Amino acid sequence: MKLHELSPAEGSVKSGYRKGRGAGSGNGKTAGKGHKGQNARSGGGVRPGFEGGQIPLYRRLPKRGFKNRFAKEYAIVNISKLDAKFNDGDVVDLAALIECGLVGKELDGLKILGNGEITKKLTVKAKIFSAAAKEKIEAAGGKTEVV
Repeated sequence: MKLHELSPAEGSVKSGYRKGRGAGSGNGKTAGKGHKGQNARSGGGVRPGFEGGQIPLYRRLPKRGFKNRFAKEYAIVNISKLDAKFNDGDVVDLAALIECGLVGKELDGLKILGNGEITKKLTVKAKIFSAAAKEKIEAAGGKTEVV
């Protein structure tokens, strides 16, 4: 195969579309813009969402909700998941959880919740612990460290 023999796959390349280039082109004269009016003019047309002067939808609907820009988003893990994934004496932190696939990505920190039971002695390092989680980890002989 030589360079001059290469061609794109059949049907993958469309030829250019020339507007307003005579009646034979199938799109001559008004070039698909109809006769007169705002849309036929140079720079004509209306902005997105404009409804001809009627109050547009985005103004008819009420404003709802509030998004706190300062809110922290924590990666949340239950102790039952820790018990299933880690061995006795392991150190559990955000990096270890990302590595084993329990947490998708590093957010603003790690929060441990107390759903389930834990039987292994783990050293858990997180930003926040629920009271139940802290109690259960320490009852199993593990340690909790606030990072």
